Amino acid sequence: MTQDRAWRKSSYSGATVDDNCVEVSLAFDALVRDSKNPSGGVLTFGYRAWKNFIENR
Repeated sequence: MTQDRAWRKSSYSGATVDDNCVEVSLAFDALVRDSKNPSGGVLTFGYRAWKNFIENR
């Protein structure tokens, strides 16, 4: 369940309420969500896909 996981705000997100913000939760996979809508949809990436994304950004 996503509410049982620890979430952290992206360092690329702005500091004000109106900024676009994403949060990520890392465990055996990576979950990404909109911090302004935490109960909304979540993108799920497997370990290998997330690793490739981070290394090739």
